[in-house]
Amino acid sequence: MILSDKINVDIISDVMCPWCLVGYKRFEQALKELGVEDKFQITWHPFELNPDIADEGEEVLEHLSKKYGMSIVQAKETQDKFKESFAEVGFPFEYQEGRRMLKTIDAHVLLDFAKNSGKQTELKLALFKAYFAQSKDVSTREVLEKVVKSVGLDSTKAMEKLDSPDSRGNIKDKEMFWLQRGINSVPTMIFNQSSKISGAYPVESYKQIINDLLGNKNNSL
Repeated sequence: MILSDKINVDIISDVMCPWCLVGYKRFEQALKELGVEDKFQITWHPFELNPDIADEGEEVLEHLSKKYGMSIVQAKETQDKFKESFAEVGFPFEYQEGRRMLKTIDAHVLLDFAKNSGKQTELKLALFKAYFAQSKDVSTREVLEKVVKSVGLDSTKAMEKLDSPDSRGNIKDKEMFWLQRGINSVPTMIFNQSSKISGAYPVESYKQIINDLLGNKNNSL
């Protein structure tokens, strides 16, 4: 058996989760600033923030108000804070009136499909951009097909995955796997299937985590 010399990073997240994007981009920045991108292998795993949401979704502000007991004004303020955080990591964010919280299981099916092609992170970022920067409905096949094509994946094979009940069942099984291991909030990062952190941390915190991981690995050689 060939052992990878990379540190594995499993990221459990949802396309609807702004902090998943912010946390990843800060982690990515920390890797780049330390010059150790080639020492880490990232795999994305599914988590649906709202698995029981209606097929048509819910308007974002109304959804936040109902789910978290905040006023519409407070919900709008959260969008402004997200915009600031996205700007900090150099990623576009645009709240458009009527943007909706959506079902994401099909997006997760496609992310699972992209894994074997080495395009998983590229597709994840493209889905984040479509939703947060362009207010696209990433629960529709038309939008998903365009996003898949934009990262160079075979859209015919990808769309075939969405026609397979087994594909959705596979995603549900993976979600249950993480839930049974106590993962109930996102983003959650798990390093080498042992240590884990939840939430979006500052870049300097990620640097410390990365250095600790590299130090432990070097000490074990």
